[in-house]
Amino acid sequence: MQDSFLTYRDFLFLKAAGLVGLLAVVLYVGHTPMDVPNGGTWLGYGLGTVSFLLVLWLAWFGIRKRRYGSAKPLRGWLSAHVYLGSALLVLGTLHTGLQFGWNVHTLAYALMLLVIGSGIFGTVAYARLPRLVAANRGRQTPEAMVAEISSLDREARQAAMALDDRVTAMVVAASDRLELGGSLRRILSGREPSCRTAACIAHLEDLAAKGTLGLEEGAKLGTLVRLLYRKGELLHRARADLRYRALLDIWLHVHVPATALLIAALVAHVVSVFFFW
Repeated sequence: MQDSFLTYRDFLFLKAAGLVGLLAVVLYVGHTPMDVPNGGTWLGYGLGTVSFLLVLWLAWFGIRKRRYGSAKPLRGWLSAHVYLGSALLVLGTLHTGLQFGWNVHTLAYALMLLVIGSGIFGTVAYARLPRLVAANRGRQTPEAMVAEISSLDREARQAAMALDDRVTAMVVAASDRLELGGSLRRILSGREPSCRTAACIAHLEDLAAKGTLGLEEGAKLGTLVRLLYRKGELLHRARADLRYRALLDIWLHVHVPATALLIAALVAHVVSVFFFW
């Protein structure tokens, strides 16, 4: 099996993260503060310091990865980023002593959960979606799909000229604009509810089902339907490609800003603890 960032060196960083988390739990369980467990004990300060330094180190990955043209040297960094980042869930939670409130400390914790959650989503996305993208595209690039759709539109308009005016109007309307993209919600759904090509196919199928066309017209209608079916298939694949790419990118629009906000909240958390408590 190929050594991916998840299995890097026989799960080296998964084991390291598990060991760190287990050690933190053992220390927390064996810790007997005079007051209720909280971030102000020696263990709380220790876990908080380790967590803060780990956040900074993990954030450095976002800078470091841009220094390389190849992803291969970063496989170990990415593995550490994923597994040690997940260990923050244990360290950060134990640091709080499960004491929460409407304050900057809980805000920092909430942002940490958002960063970890978006990171997990990104890990799953990058582990699964590239294969789905490749399978969906086949041997065609997105640009080649769009070029073939345009070519099919031209052929469909030409074929529709031999049929009645309503069919021609529907085919022309379906080819007037490329029915791809739109709002983020529409892209993520991978669907086009008002797809003119689908409506045109449905109308042509109804027309064929009535059996009122002659042999020549029926043959021309069959040719047009085949063209539109091929176009519909390409539209489906192009929309799926947009959806996969959006899923690959969208988590970064949450993960990166949330990380910056987390660091700012952690700085405010540290300053308030050491200077205002």
